[in-house]
Amino acid sequence: MATATKTTAKKVASKLPYSKARYMKWYEDMLMMRRFEETCGNLYLQQKFGGFCHLYIGQEAVAAGFASAISKDDKVITAYRDHAHPIALGMDPKYVMAELYGKSTGCSKGKGGSMHMFDKELNMMGGHGIVGAQIPMGAGIAFAEKYNGTKNVCLTFMGDGAVRQGALHETFNMAMLWKLPAIFIIENNNYAMGTSVERTTNVTDLSKLGLSYDMASMSVDGMSVEAVHDAIEKAAEYCRAGKGPYLLDIQTYRYKGHSMSDPQKYRTKDELNAYKGKDPINQVLSIITDQGWLDEKGIEKIEAKVKAKIDESVAFAENSPLPALEELYTDIYTQEDYPYIMD
Repeated sequence: MATATKTTAKKVASKLPYSKARYMKWYEDMLMMRRFEETCGNLYLQQKFGGFCHLYIGQEAVAAGFASAISKDDKVITAYRDHAHPIALGMDPKYVMAELYGKSTGCSKGKGGSMHMFDKELNMMGGHGIVGAQIPMGAGIAFAEKYNGTKNVCLTFMGDGAVRQGALHETFNMAMLWKLPAIFIIENNNYAMGTSVERTTNVTDLSKLGLSYDMASMSVDGMSVEAVHDAIEKAAEYCRAGKGPYLLDIQTYRYKGHSMSDPQKYRTKDELNAYKGKDPINQVLSIITDQGWLDEKGIEKIEAKVKAKIDESVAFAENSPLPALEELYTDIYTQEDYPYIMD
């Protein structure tokens, strides 16, 4: 008589496109960005720092996905919603926080604030406050890489509102003419401040903006870190092969307003909740828990680790000194003894 064999039900790991280590890093990195931005919002309301403040909450898959797909020597330039990009590239969040506070220990020495995060060592070529100004600058950086004979690419990020700037078309033409290693990335969160894409253009598929220049392009699900990584990797390979620039319309969504003063009356709660149902962090966490890589205690441990780093960043910013008055005259001209007129 055959003896029944007792089997223990175990969750069989399904085939995934990426490793456990990558999913775990994506989760922790995106969680860091989310908690950092939530803290920034709270601190701003407490008037700990001023000026404009544009939060990245909801768009974390774009930053995490691009960072995992590029090489350390590739260059990155973006607009003013720029807190997450340097963190994705490996900057300690405390230097971003100190910059928000306008402290001398900030990544831009306290001179840039929320919209101007720079780090030469990480090849973070800045956040830029003038809408669309970074687009031709990104092409210039890509030109320098080609001129110097490297295989590096430049990722130029812009919003769906910035694509209405005339400089974009001049840049696209030159980039194609010179076959520049440039990846132009539209972080398409569907609203230029409070104006929807549908109200600003007859062509709502923004990936088509490069067609008249024969520029390679694609649309990307910006709520999926895997899709973003795949698209950036494909575009970078194309550029490194000397084929010219690539345009990505990465369709994402911001949960908060354009800036801290935005009442968000231009969209419905149903629309917002629909996108929250596709939250990029929850998507990755779902994969991690389904694979049995983290249990509740493991999740709590990562949350605590992230919180400790955010708390450290706030304390660092609070306790750092303001820039000395003499700093008004530095980092302006390359000539160190420039003859300023002083009373």
